[in-house]
Amino acid sequence: MIVAGFGFRASATVESLVSALDRAAGGRQIDLLATPVDKSRSDIFLFFSRSLNIKPHPVDEETLAAQKTLTHSSKVAETRPTGSVAEAAALAAAGPGATLIAPRAVSDDRLATCALAESAP
Repeated sequence: MIVAGFGFRASATVESLVSALDRAAGGRQIDLLATPVDKSRSDIFLFFSRSLNIKPHPVDEETLAAQKTLTHSSKVAETRPTGSVAEAAALAAAGPGATLIAPRAVSDDRLATCALAESAP
């Protein structure tokens, strides 16, 4: 299973999410979309997940904090318990033993990030 994890600003649009996904996925089939609990309830993320017909998976702060990410943003670390929301969300939703197969990619407008993780076999 391949999970696309997302981090995004409140001002992000559906186009922001699409851009980040396109940059990270490189044509791979995505099975699940993950983001922090509060972001998973946003109209933009819900519309985005429905448009792809992929179920959204909310990730709590404690689970985000437990993930080891490849990239680290000091700006993200000021507000979240991780250096990369996208990477941590993808890893958490993919489950124990998951591996990051695409580190965070930034949308064209710089309002969203996406990373991919794959479940352990």
